[in-house]
Amino acid sequence: MTIPPDFPRDAAAVHESTDRLLVSLGKLDDAAVGEPSLLPGWTRGHVLAHLARNADALVNLLTWARTGVRTPMYASTAVRDGDIERDADRPLAVHLEDLQESAARFGAAAQALPADRRAYEVEMRNGVVERADRLALRRLAEVELHHVDLGVGYTVEQLSPAFVDSELDFLTGIKFAGHPDLPALELHGDDGRQWHTGRSADGASAAPVVVSGSPKDLVGWLTGRADGGRLDTHGAALPVIPPL
Repeated sequence: MTIPPDFPRDAAAVHESTDRLLVSLGKLDDAAVGEPSLLPGWTRGHVLAHLARNADALVNLLTWARTGVRTPMYASTAVRDGDIERDADRPLAVHLEDLQESAARFGAAAQALPADRRAYEVEMRNGVVERADRLALRRLAEVELHHVDLGVGYTVEQLSPAFVDSELDFLTGIKFAGHPDLPALELHGDDGRQWHTGRSADGASAAPVVVSGSPKDLVGWLTGRADGGRLDTHGAALPVIPPL
């Protein structure tokens, strides 16, 4: 069953997730910031710079939803990528300050969004259209998954059940629903729940690939944060997930 967005609840979850991230970062030093993250080609500093600028990009979209005045996430892809490269090598203290200040701006923009504007649709990067009341969930995914990408001890196992549920709904119901590069999937959670995604399995198509496991392991596999080794494919090959 799809979980409807609850904007105040989701915005509060973003705040809590950011606090967990900052606690993890407090254990690092400047040298650690320059070390490779779990994302190919990015140091931890790249991940942190991206997280800060993503918060500001989502502030732009919340402002658009509140005012009705088109405010793109980023001026351009080149500007987005340039900002990340520019800021990646900063000292840890500067990254921490930027993350805290950008998180505060996001929180203020979320607080300022009137209830009657939450259904307003805005355009995200790459032309994806999204309702304003789902932007907090979008930010939550950024913070939670990139926390894992930092390689600082925060793993898929530590993702909150509430985030896992919302992310499974998003991935199966929106991101990969009807995706031409993903075979029809029937996902079975070890708690008895099921999700369907990928190409439609109709009478002319092969039966869906059944993949079973814990919701956290399913999210880890679908987001590329785990190899799916703990999932059961019931004799079939585990499909390759397209890039997010």
